[in-house]
Amino acid sequence: MTARIERLVTSGQFKLDGGTWDVDNNVWLVGDDHEVIVIDAAHDADAIVEAVGDRRLTAIVCTHAHNDHIDAAPALADRTGATIWLHPDDLSLWKQTHPDRDPDAHLVDGQIIEGPGVDLTVLHTPGHAPGAVCLYDAGLGVVFTGDTLFQGGPGATGRSYSHFPTIIDSIRTRLLALPPETRVLTGHGDGTTIGAEAPQLQEWIDRGH
Repeated sequence: MTARIERLVTSGQFKLDGGTWDVDNNVWLVGDDHEVIVIDAAHDADAIVEAVGDRRLTAIVCTHAHNDHIDAAPALADRTGATIWLHPDDLSLWKQTHPDRDPDAHLVDGQIIEGPGVDLTVLHTPGHAPGAVCLYDAGLGVVFTGDTLFQGGPGATGRSYSHFPTIIDSIRTRLLALPPETRVLTGHGDGTTIGAEAPQLQEWIDRGH
């Protein structure tokens, strides 16, 4: 049975470098009627629990550790018994939000997070954050990009722990190598496809310098 993908939008605040911004985040649920994986537990554990319903939540996968993508993760894990996964290069960012709670498991480039009808391959894509990852499922024809790639360009790199040349390299080598019809499901806003974004790479580079 093919997994289904559901989007839940939650609202809260992004905080970094002394600034605070109101944001809407995409929380992605991938699974079937019995079991589900959450990608980015943002802002509202109650809303995510409601979306999960009576299904078993097996994993909470963090695309990166900016607070707006992980703030609800410990509460959600405590209520469901799910494992929190994070790339270790983002532990210092994680600790800014959750100093007394570590993630449960470390993401590794190339590993596969399995669920019902789901094989999410971890792609380490630093740049927006050191431990940023994207999650690619060839069978579903989707890549969950967090804040690495959006409709119209790369994620922001103007704050601490981020680096523009690095995110461009990640997008060029890891994401634009995927099939052009691959759907890009992002951390904020509407999605796109790899094929729609690939021709803009040089323009982003020119704009970023």
